Amino acid sequence: MSSTPLLEIDGLYASAGDVEIIKNLNLTINAGEIHALMGPNGSGKSTLANILLGHPAYTVTSGTIRYKGEDLAEMKPEKRAQGGMFLGFQYPEEIPGVNLVTFLRTALSNRTGTDFTVLELRLKIMDAMKDLGMDSSFADRYLNEGFSGGERKRNEVLQMTILDPDLAILDETDSGLDIDALKVVAEGVTRLAGPDKGFLIITHYQRMLDYITPDIVHVFVDGHIVETGGADLAKSIEVSGYDDYRVGS
Repeated sequence: MSSTPLLEIDGLYASAGDVEIIKNLNLTINAGEIHALMGPNGSGKSTLANILLGHPAYTVTSGTIRYKGEDLAEMKPEKRAQGGMFLGFQYPEEIPGVNLVTFLRTALSNRTGTDFTVLELRLKIMDAMKDLGMDSSFADRYLNEGFSGGERKRNEVLQMTILDPDLAILDETDSGLDIDALKVVAEGVTRLAGPDKGFLIITHYQRMLDYITPDIVHVFVDGHIVETGGADLAKSIEVSGYDDYRVGS
């Protein structure tokens, strides 16, 4: 295992237009660690996820982000993905006209540099879909078109399983899920977790963490981390909420 952190954020400030959203954020994720970032709505959690994957709507105004020791500012979004970063979206988009196999074949080829045949990838996808409790017919449907909320989130976990990222950032993947779908997502994370992988699970509620035990929990309010602790911190937030952490409280 490398001694270099997978992700190292130091003194980060970032904005959307003239609005500063991320304010002096410091965060380090090492290989083998599962981090949970918990905070109220509007605290900047999804902004952070988008910044990490290079969304053009956000501007880093100060500070640094390093991925595997390299300055993330020098990496275009596609290079971040090729380097093993993955973002599970809160609201996955529909892509009409592109079926799941075609999408994953292109994504995996870009990720690994290997041009997989359709048959090779289809067999790989079918195995993963079986583990995730997904009907095999989804492989030939257009990406997320007509999918329910739970189906879209299962599809995100399927993509994560196939792409096998080194650092997975899950942006409120638990949002809108029933218990069965939530368990599927949690099992997918647990199956992929290992000494060479890192996870940043961004969530508003503690319920996802009933099925995934994080190594480290961060409370994220007003664009920065205000407290860090173990798994018990998530349980205390579920009881007391975020009011004690808000500015001026």
